[in-house]
Formats: sequence, C-alpha cells, structure tokens
Amino acid sequence: MHTHPIEAGTSMQDADDSSPRAYAWVVFALTFALLLSDYMSRQVLNAVFPLLKATWGLSDTRLGSLSSIVALMVGVLTFPLSVIADRWGRVRSIVLMAALWSLATLGCAAAASYGQMLLARAFVGVGEAAYGSVGVALIISIFPARLRSTLTGAFMAGGAFGSVLGMAAGGVLAVHMGWRAAFGMMAGLGFVLVLAFRLVVTEARIARNRGAQAPQANAPGAASETRRPSLRSVLAGLFSTVSVNCAYLGSALQLFIMGAVIAWLPSFLNRYYGLPPDRAAVAAAVFVLLGGTGMIVCGMVTDRVSRHAPGRKWTMAIAFSLLSFVLLGGGFHAGPGPLQLVMLGAGIFVVAGTSGPAGAMVANLTHESIHSPAFATLTLVNNLVGLAPGPIVVGFIADRIGLLGALQVAPLVALVAGFAFVLGKRCYGAGLQAVHRRHPVPAPQ
Repeated sequence: MHTHPIEAGTSMQDADDSSPRAYAWVVFALTFALLLSDYMSRQVLNAVFPLLKATWGLSDTRLGSLSSIVALMVGVLTFPLSVIADRWGRVRSIVLMAALWSLATLGCAAAASYGQMLLARAFVGVGEAAYGSVGVALIISIFPARLRSTLTGAFMAGGAFGSVLGMAAGGVLAVHMGWRAAFGMMAGLGFVLVLAFRLVVTEARIARNRGAQAPQANAPGAASETRRPSLRSVLAGLFSTVSVNCAYLGSALQLFIMGAVIAWLPSFLNRYYGLPPDRAAVAAAVFVLLGGTGMIVCGMVTDRVSRHAPGRKWTMAIAFSLLSFVLLGGGFHAGPGPLQLVMLGAGIFVVAGTSGPAGAMVANLTHESIHSPAFATLTLVNNLVGLAPGPIVVGFIADRIGLLGALQVAPLVALVAGFAFVLGKRCYGAGLQAVHRRHPVPAPQ
C-alpha cells in the first residue's frame, strides 16, 4: 500500500507555507464535485419514491430497499476496494469509480421493473463503494493536519449537498419530464465531471504537490514511513483501541438517523403536509442543505474549540448527539406546523455534526501509514451500521405503525451514539499512548 505522510516527524504543518496550496484546492473542488455527483445519483431515488410507488405498486419496505442496497454495497466493498485503490492509484481509481456509478445511474433510467432497478442500484453502490475513503485520503494527504476536522466534515458534507441537489432537481425533473429523465440527467452530469477530473488531476501532480511535505528520503524514519505495512499489521492497527472503535460506532449511529431522515423526508412532507412530489422534494432538499451546512460548521467549531485541548473533539461529538436526539425527537412528536419544521431543521443541522470530530479521531488514533484503510473502515461502519439499515429499518417500521411513528423512534439511536462517544473520550488518552508505543513517530493529537 502506498503511504502518504500526513503528520509525523517533518509534517505537513512544518511545510505548510511551502506547499502548492492553489492546486490542492483545485483537487479538493473537483473531488468534492464528484462527491456531489455521487450523492445526486444516490439520492435522486428518494425524490421519485411516490412515483415509483404508484408505477410499480411497491411497499415502503421495497422502496427503502432501493435506497439501502446502495449503502449495503458501499459497506461490503469499501475496504477491499480502498486497499486496491491505494495500490493501483487513487486518481485512476476515482475516475473508474465515478464512471461506473454514472453508467449504473443510466441503467436506473432504463429499468423496467423493481428487480432491474434493484440491480442497477446495486451497481451504483459498487461504483461508489470506495469513493468516500479514497477521496478523503487524497485530500488530507495534501493539506495541513490541523485542518482534519474541517476538511473531513466539509468533504462528507458533500453527501448532504449532493442529496439536496439530487432530491430537488430530481423531483422537478420527475414531475415535468418523468422519473427516467431524472436518473438520466444525473448520469450525464457524472460523465461530465469524470472527464474534467481526468483532464486536471493526475498522480504525478499530486505527488509533486505532496513532495514538499514528505520527509526526505534519507531522513531518519523515512524508510519506515514509506514501507508498505503487512495486512496483519493493518488490521491490527484499525481496531487496536477502544477509542477508535467508539469513533467508528458513534459516527455510524448518527448517520443511521441522517440516512433515514434524508430518505423519508420527501415522503413525510408528501403524506403529512400534502405537498406534491416535486414541492416535497424541494422542501426536503432545504432541510438536507441544513444538514450539509451543519457538518461543515460543526467541523470548524470543533477544530477551533479543540485546538489546544484535543479531548474536546469527543465533548463536541457528545453534544451534537444529544442535541440531535432532543431536537429531532421533539420535532417528530410535535404536530405539523412551523414549530415542528424549525425543530426538525435544527436537529438535521447537528445530527451529522459528529462526522468531522469522528473522522479526526480516526486519523489521530491510527498511524498515518494506514489512514486510507482506516477511512475505508469508517466508511464501511458508517454504511453497514448507519446509512444502509437506516432507510429500510424505518420503512419496515413504517409499514407497521406508520411513517410518523417510525421517524419518532429513529432519534433514540442518538442516545447510543452519545454513549459510544463518552466511552471513547474516557479511553482516549490510553488509545493515543498505544498508537505511540507501536510507532516511534508521534501520532497526531
């Protein structure tokens, strides 16, 4: 596995002033744009739930499965594909993945039955499987380590912004041009962005951008930093401390709530506020936009608050979890009206605010040589525990007690997430010491 020094010995922080930052931001912009396309292709489905339900007579469980199958494939394949991408080349892997999910989205437009749609959606998940982990690993390798919470939160917020665009544009296109056109337009956008990324971003330019930040080849410890770790040592490092496991779990549980709310909010507004599918999709997109903004703002606030006290990242994650429980739980129990909408908006703003702190903790509690598989593991847990079961579990419950009742139950998961972050904070010091004992180069804090 190719490794990219991030913060060890002579770190990115030490070379911050000399790094070619303009190109780094171009890479961030294009990688972020592809993430938008990723989630637009994924979440356009939610905008057309009412139309698919009417066209094929699908139950809420089957509708939820069309959303969950993508996250399931991402969860199952993210780790092996991330390891392959790290060896084959991150830039080439990103191009291939984006082309695949765009082609699969085009297949969704041509689907003639639930089975065909499910198969096409599965291939959307295959294409998207390693993109999150590879994309964030690419970004943090060319930026200063002090920006980890901000960059991780901002990058992951692309999922929420992509969901906004996918649902809003998809809902309008579906009503005026048909749901097949909605999928087709998302596929076309993906192909355009793939071409732009392929023309601008190359492995050679990324290596040159990173060169000023890497240790010299003859510097002490340089050989150990560039040596590929064995699979056994990688696996041992990924789950080596209680704290890193708590970061994985807490992040995933919060995204369980986020995934469920994003998937079912258009249907909630359609059923309980009487909005037609296009207006429901646009209204839901506004709420999801709040979620994406919250991920960025919460990441920035966390970096600022914890600049001189690293343990405060855990405190912020705990606070975001408890706030999301109170606001979303109270919002879904309130009756339809302005108060409910305000509470739901505030809850969605903070529910995924834990993404930045959790991502920073994963980076801090794993050695830099395994950051790519570490983020792949975070993505795996986020999907298998969070994003994949969220929509289908809520759909399953909705078939039995109604959609409102199911959405009232979902915020309870935030209490479990908060407990995981509390436990992670208690064990954080021991976790950092364990990482330091295994690697002479100090781990980031």
